[in-house]
Amino acid sequence: MRNIIVFGLGFLLMTACKSGQQEGATTADPEATAETVKMLAGLKAAAEKGIMFGHQDDLAYGIGWVYPAGESDVKRVTGDYPAVYGMDLGKIEHRAPVNLDSVPFEHMRIFVREIWARGGVTTFSWHSDNPLTGGSTWDISSDRVVASVLPGGGNHDRYRQWLDNLAGFLASLTDDDGTAIPVIFRPYHEHTGSWFWWGEKLCTAEDFIALWRFTFDYLCKEKGVHNLLFAYSSSGDIEDRDYYLERYPGDGYVDLMGFDYYQMAGAAEGSFTEAVDRVLGIITEVAAERGKLAALTEAGYEGIPDPEWWTGTLWPAVKNHKISYLLVWRNAHNRPGHFYAPHPGHVSADDFIGFYNLPETLFQADVTELGAFR
Repeated sequence: MRNIIVFGLGFLLMTACKSGQQEGATTADPEATAETVKMLAGLKAAAEKGIMFGHQDDLAYGIGWVYPAGESDVKRVTGDYPAVYGMDLGKIEHRAPVNLDSVPFEHMRIFVREIWARGGVTTFSWHSDNPLTGGSTWDISSDRVVASVLPGGGNHDRYRQWLDNLAGFLASLTDDDGTAIPVIFRPYHEHTGSWFWWGEKLCTAEDFIALWRFTFDYLCKEKGVHNLLFAYSSSGDIEDRDYYLERYPGDGYVDLMGFDYYQMAGAAEGSFTEAVDRVLGIITEVAAERGKLAALTEAGYEGIPDPEWWTGTLWPAVKNHKISYLLVWRNAHNRPGHFYAPHPGHVSADDFIGFYNLPETLFQADVTELGAFR
C-alpha cells in the first residue's frame, strides 16, 4: 500500500514541478533558488497523499547515545528515519560553537547535507537570546525588546549583527557542489504565547509584524540568502481565524502556516485530540485560501506514557487534515524523561510502529523513493 501512495505522489510531484512557480509553488522570496522552489512544490505534492513525520534533533542524540554516525531513535524503532528533521539555531547570534542544547553547529551542517542527500527536509527554529537584556530567549522581563531591535531602536545595530551571523550560517548550508540546500526557517514561533521575548504580551501586533518583515527583508534582500522557506507558527491557544491572523506578516512573507501544541500530563482524556483537530481546521482553511502549506510544527507528549498514544490520540487529531508534516520534540540524552519519540523497549514503541505502517504517514524511505525534494 505504501508503494502505491509513493507512485501517486511521484505523479503529483512531476505535475507540480513541470510548471514550477506557475503551479502553486510560488515562494515568498521571489529570488528563491530553483532547489527551494522545487522543495516547496514537493512539500505541496506530498501533502496531497500523506503527512510527513518529523523529529527534533533526531540525528544529534537520543536515549543513551550522542552523535554516533547514522543513529536515530526513530530509526532504532522503525528501521527508517523521519522525513522531517528539526534543529534549533539558538546561540548562532553569538557565533557560538554549539547551540542552546549543546549541538555543535558544524555537526548541523553535516546533518543538513546528509538529510538533503537522502531526500529529507530540515526545519530550523531560533531560540535566540534576549537582545535587550542579555538574558535567554525566555527572559520576558521587558516589553520593549522587539521595539528596541526595529529600525530606529537602540538595539537595531546589534540585532543586525545577530542577523549577519544567522545569515552566514544559513548561507553555509551547501552540498558537495556548493549548491545551497533549501531549509524551512521558523523564527519567532509560539508568538501567541508570552514565554519568549517576542510573545503576545511583550510587543504589539504591529511591532511583531515589523520584526518579521524586517528579518525576512534583511536575510533575503540585504544578505542574499535565498534557500529559505518561511514558516509562521503560533502556539496552540487559537480561538478563531482572526486571532490566528492578527500577527500574520502577509502572504509575501510566509510559505507555511502552522502551530505548536503539546499534550500535558493530567489533561482530560481526548482534550489533545479535540484541540489539535479544531485548530488544524482553522489553519488548513486559512492556509488553503492563501495557497500556503499547513503543518503541525511542534507537538508531542513528554515521556509518552500512553502505550497507544500514536494511533489512539495523535493520529485521530491529524488524519482528517491536509498538512505537510507534523514534528514531535526532541529526545534529550541528559534529561531523564524528556523525550517525545519512542526508543527501543519503550511502552509506546509497538504503537509507533503501527503509526509508521499507516499508509498515510510518510517517513524517509517514502520521500526518498518519491524524490520530492531533489
